[in-house]
Amino acid sequence: MTDTSSRPDSRTPSAPSAVPDRPSLEGLEGKWDAAWSEEKVYAFDPDTTREQVFSVDTPPPTASGSLHIGHVFGYSQADMIVRYQRMRGKNVFYPLGWDDNGLPTERRVQNYYGVRCDPSLPYDPSFTPPQEGGDNRSAKAANQIPISRQNFIELCEELTEIDEKSFEEVFRTLGLSVDWDYGYQTINAHSRATSQRAFLENLAAGQAYQAEAPTMWDVTYRTAVAQAEQEDRERDGAYHRLGFTRTDGSGEKVFIETTRPELLPACVALVAHPDDERYQELFGTTVASPLFGVEVPVHPHPLAQPDKGAGIAMICTFGDGTDVIWWRELQLPTRTVIGRDGRFLPEAPWITDADCQARYAELAGLTVFSAQKRVVEMAAESGDLVGEPTRITHPVKFYENGDKPLEYVSSRQWYLTNGGRDTSEGGLRDALIERGREITWHPPYMESRYRNWVEGLAGDWLISRQRFFGVPFPIWYGVGADGQTDYEQVLTPSVDRLPIDPTTDVPEGYDESQRGEPGGFVADPDVLDTWATSSLTPQLAGNWHGGEAQNTGDADLFSKIFPMDLRPQGHDIIRTWLFATIVRSHLQQDSVPWRQTSINGWILDPDRKKMSKSKGNVVTPIGLLHQHGSDGVRYWAGRARQGVDTAFDEGQMKIGRRLAIKILNASKFALGFGPAPADPAGRLAADPAAVTEAVDRSLLAALAQVVEGATAAMDDMDYARALEITEPFFWMFCDDYIELVKDRAHGQAGEAGAASARAALAITLDVLLRLFAPVIVFATEEVWSWWREGSVHTQPWPDAAPLREAAAGTDAGLLSTLSELVIAVRRIKSDAKVSQKTPILAVTLTVPAARAAHVEAGRADLMALGRIEDLTVAGDGTEGVVVSDVELGEPPVKQPRG
Repeated sequence: MTDTSSRPDSRTPSAPSAVPDRPSLEGLEGKWDAAWSEEKVYAFDPDTTREQVFSVDTPPPTASGSLHIGHVFGYSQADMIVRYQRMRGKNVFYPLGWDDNGLPTERRVQNYYGVRCDPSLPYDPSFTPPQEGGDNRSAKAANQIPISRQNFIELCEELTEIDEKSFEEVFRTLGLSVDWDYGYQTINAHSRATSQRAFLENLAAGQAYQAEAPTMWDVTYRTAVAQAEQEDRERDGAYHRLGFTRTDGSGEKVFIETTRPELLPACVALVAHPDDERYQELFGTTVASPLFGVEVPVHPHPLAQPDKGAGIAMICTFGDGTDVIWWRELQLPTRTVIGRDGRFLPEAPWITDADCQARYAELAGLTVFSAQKRVVEMAAESGDLVGEPTRITHPVKFYENGDKPLEYVSSRQWYLTNGGRDTSEGGLRDALIERGREITWHPPYMESRYRNWVEGLAGDWLISRQRFFGVPFPIWYGVGADGQTDYEQVLTPSVDRLPIDPTTDVPEGYDESQRGEPGGFVADPDVLDTWATSSLTPQLAGNWHGGEAQNTGDADLFSKIFPMDLRPQGHDIIRTWLFATIVRSHLQQDSVPWRQTSINGWILDPDRKKMSKSKGNVVTPIGLLHQHGSDGVRYWAGRARQGVDTAFDEGQMKIGRRLAIKILNASKFALGFGPAPADPAGRLAADPAAVTEAVDRSLLAALAQVVEGATAAMDDMDYARALEITEPFFWMFCDDYIELVKDRAHGQAGEAGAASARAALAITLDVLLRLFAPVIVFATEEVWSWWREGSVHTQPWPDAAPLREAAAGTDAGLLSTLSELVIAVRRIKSDAKVSQKTPILAVTLTVPAARAAHVEAGRADLMALGRIEDLTVAGDGTEGVVVSDVELGEPPVKQPRG
């Protein structure tokens, strides 16, 4: 265990303050955030060994727009785990970064400033955006002013800095115990150099490669989209029955059913299952496509589905992923009709008949939607469409942040090996599945989601994007003597030059005058997928590439924190961020990136749908933090199980706020009985030898059980279970125990009895504050400051052993029995509708025989609580508490005020 004597708060302890007259939650967030920052309570100590460290690969939120309640939910849960590890003596490395680059940032900048990037324009050093603050008008491309790439990037940097400050304010208000000195960005010079270095290493190792291939393309953003960024959305569609004409002179028709009739001009073949008897005689023959008269072959292939539609399908380049497989395996030609803008290309040279060319000319320049409508009209007019379209609902591929269906286009892209194409036994796919087994998953079943994703990969990781605000590929290409780009001549910079921008920097041995000239060079215009940089968060935060460290100057930091101990994140990005990080660490370090991962669930709206910005159903957190207090919101998050989707519930936040208030008020009450005798051994908050009464010892015995249960739960990163164990004990402590010993603590039963109660109160309050500290961070710190030195958040986690010693073998059930009796005595008076101060002249309490001794041990405290003058205790075979022979005295006379 790490020696905590060198921690900042131990060097400069905060002195205890007086207990306030009226404790309040208001203002605690700002008060304690400032104190924690000034005293560097959560600072990582770089003078350490790896064994002392608990390092966390914290999710860098996308710095675009505003945080939502889902962020608060997941980050609070991770913080609970981290705070526990710090209290267990670990030197915690807990940074927080910002994911700055990517499409969400570009879209926000376009809407916010009313601009769009045109890389052909020159830089304008005096440019001022036409507006600040988006509206519906500025969200439309036609209303956005085109600006240069450099001007656009400057606006991206400006707006992300604004957003990051507001994000930090929310996280500070929430009480995250991150070390802000180790913050990072995914777009600054440090991150660009790290990301570019990793890519160059992958390139040298043959793990990164470029290829001309069919690529899923978002026509709105005009960029390629990786498999992990795609999602299925249910959309209305229709099957259209179209007839292809056999070319053997028979004139017979072969009918197919398709949801993509607009792709008829891109048809390259028909395909049916090799065992389908209906089409055996067609294999090896050709047919002519309707409307466009292109002769195409008919092939057998096992992926064709006999029970789907007509059992025979047209292969187009490209309608979906199966088209790509058929095209590749059957070695078919490429006939592309959809351009990168989502509109039909002006020419289709494989269509040779004049009438057919005229039909295609009607499609040129149309969107996919409009082209489909026109093809259906033409097919109906020509008689090639049989019957009415059959309406269906089916899943369609979208970019997760996009608004229009994805299309396939052929383009040159960069790929990184990820096991998607290496299915050989013992190959990369198997190695990455094995990496998943090396990691401890919380909850364990999430490992299967990872494994299923890896097993279902259809190709390598497409890492290039045709965007602007991102990490540039550190690549140039040679230009041949004929002026054509030679993509085989890849020019790379030396590592010491990183980061570089190939659009402004030049390769070694060249000068700017040779850019784009024969015998010269051209820059790779693309940027790395944002996941290709954020998948390196352990390397970014840990200063992997050495040299000048990002913030602290610690060149050896990486060896002290890697592999990291924990990756907390949501289950929805197992396939993206988690998997991608494992891929990068496997390729760069031949290691898992972290030893454990904690997976949180989604936040669901009242309709049980995931809250997300794209769905427009999110709740922003800052108002909730102010309304319910950060401790209340954290409590709601802490009640949710790992990996379980949780309903947005302000009711739980209200309960959490009441709990935080009760901690303040009950602590003030408990500390008002006078000082407790000090523990000469320093193991507990008061001298355990002073605890002499059976009731007090039973309290500590029960508390020892709570500590053991909560510790076991937190060791398993189950903060929800730890809270479930601690909270009921706390309410019993407040509602029953304090009321039982109140008179005795004030000295009405002698000094020894008072000293016992005061010691038990001090010990229990101290332990409870530490048990609650990972969840209820502000109220516990406030109470700690009233009577203890330093911060509660850097104190050791409670230990059950000294509590058991102080209990001296007393049964924890004694207090349970007395708690039941307290409830029974209160019910006597409430049922009689009299004040709880009304004396009970006589009462008989019948309890199970085995518990009669419990009542005798607490007789004096119980009689004082209930103002009982004559108490008879009977023990028999009853299972519960039976109250009989009750005689109430006169209620006390209310004294007039003043």
